[in-house]
Amino acid sequence: QVQLVESGGGLVQAGGSLRLSCAASGRTFSRDYMGWFRQVPGKEREFVARLSLSGGSTYYADSVKGRFTISRDNAENTVYLQMNSLKPEDTAVYYCAASTIPTATLGWYDYWGQGTQVTVSS
Repeated sequence: QVQLVESGGGLVQAGGSLRLSCAASGRTFSRDYMGWFRQVPGKEREFVARLSLSGGSTYYADSVKGRFTISRDNAENTVYLQMNSLKPEDTAVYYCAASTIPTATLGWYDYWGQGTQVTVSS
């Protein structure tokens, strides 16, 4: 089992920044890939970014490329999502998730956090 807990969400003005954290515990060695997803009420959960915990390779959705950065602190079992130049359309609940393969497909992630709300005001 892997437990994931997100934090760092909040309210920010357009153009501002937030850093989300995802603290992992349990059998963290069993999952090498961590992803961030987001969901707006009434819409499907969408991929934001993913990271290889061992190799450090990253991949981003086009909508956030150049503005968001995913990183990790393996010693702390924590993955971060630095979000800069935020836009109102970034408003969503953000979830971190763990997978055994490098993918942007939601269905391949089998451990999820509870989510943290990000609200960007215009």
